[in-house]
Amino acid sequence: MSLGTTTLEGLVRAAIATVFDPEYPGVSVVELGLLQSVAVETDGEVRIGMIPTYSGCPALKFIAADVETAVGAVAGVSSVRVDWLRSPVWSQDRVAHSAIKHLEREFTVTLRRADGTLRCPVCGSDAVKDTSLMGPSRCRSLAYCPSCQNPIEVMR
Repeated sequence: MSLGTTTLEGLVRAAIATVFDPEYPGVSVVELGLLQSVAVETDGEVRIGMIPTYSGCPALKFIAADVETAVGAVAGVSSVRVDWLRSPVWSQDRVAHSAIKHLEREFTVTLRRADGTLRCPVCGSDAVKDTSLMGPSRCRSLAYCPSCQNPIEVMR
């Protein structure tokens, strides 16, 4: 019995959703908005288009390998290819609400609002101030909340 491409695509998407970002265990690459496209051919060949948070991210090869492993384990998949796309450009708008809440709760990480302000994930204060554009990794900067006196990481 062979699976239809629509059914197989659903299984592939579910497999990709099990892949966590290496920097944020518990947050899937799908929740972070990295998945752009899935194409499934009738012979089981799968091509996945993903968007990097930024082009120089050192985790890209690890994410691609984890996605290939997860998708390769799906019955009916004959081969997997992950392509890192240059367009569209990733933005924080792609991050799922569930991921934002997990980042705040588990990692004290916040995202910059559309108006440029920051909200403290610990106490909820809007008084958070940037302290350094350079953070522990290229995709994060540092901020400080004077209300609760906690350092905050900001996803860029």
